[in-house]
Amino acid sequence: MSPLLEAPLWPYLLVVLAGFLPTEVWRWLAVMLARNLDEESEWLIYVRAVATAIVAGVVARLVLIPAGDLVTVPLGVRLSAVALGLGFFFFVRRSLLLSVIAGEAVLIAGAWWYAAH
Repeated sequence: MSPLLEAPLWPYLLVVLAGFLPTEVWRWLAVMLARNLDEESEWLIYVRAVATAIVAGVVARLVLIPAGDLVTVPLGVRLSAVALGLGFFFFVRRSLLLSVIAGEAVLIAGAWWYAAH
């Protein structure tokens, strides 16, 4: 067996090969095709609303009905992480990356604190 597959990081290789690379082609194709679309069309407003609703549903499920190790993190910490991430989103001029990092930092710090005490 290959040493790469015996290493503890082999699942990440699998994610890249089976998850990221096959979908990347379709993402680039969508970017090329979307250049001529009107962002204010009724169809795209609907698609954006559906995508936002799906993301909100996934986040709500992760917070309210967690799975795996997230179950050990108290609900208050999970809700605080979401609230801080949302507040940070508006505080830093709608930066999604910074607000996700802020919410994740609260979640990790809260999980670490509750695990230590």
